Amino acid sequence: MNNTFIPSSGYNQKTWYLIDAKDKTLGRLATEIATILQGKNKVNYYPSVDIGDYVIVTNAEKICVTGNKNKQKLYYRHSGRPGGMKIESFKDLQKRLPERILEKAVKGMLPKNSLGRKMFTRLKVVQGNDHKYLAQQPKTINI
Repeated sequence: MNNTFIPSSGYNQKTWYLIDAKDKTLGRLATEIATILQGKNKVNYYPSVDIGDYVIVTNAEKICVTGNKNKQKLYYRHSGRPGGMKIESFKDLQKRLPERILEKAVKGMLPKNSLGRKMFTRLKVVQGNDHKYLAQQPKTINI
């Protein structure tokens, strides 16, 4: 008799990965990060079990996009009040909060449920090369 093995959430040890976003394309980088956060790169992947790893992304301010997206790509947010819509271009948001660009791209690729929200907490995006997660001894990934 064949039994399907479903790994529990405590089955595997979570590892930490370090990715340098310097001169990387936004969408291609975001898909790789979402794959690692979900655990799809592991052999014991199961959709309803959280077996993904932690990801640290450095140099968020040096991420690039192709074509005219620097000027044409828009980011929307709303305060919840009447007339509270704020619209910001990629270029302006990159000057103000460069981490948010990658966070929004990755969050849109994760499941829209409590499991996806838990996965998103394992993404750490920082400006520059320095980060505060040295004690976790992250493994460097070249994408």
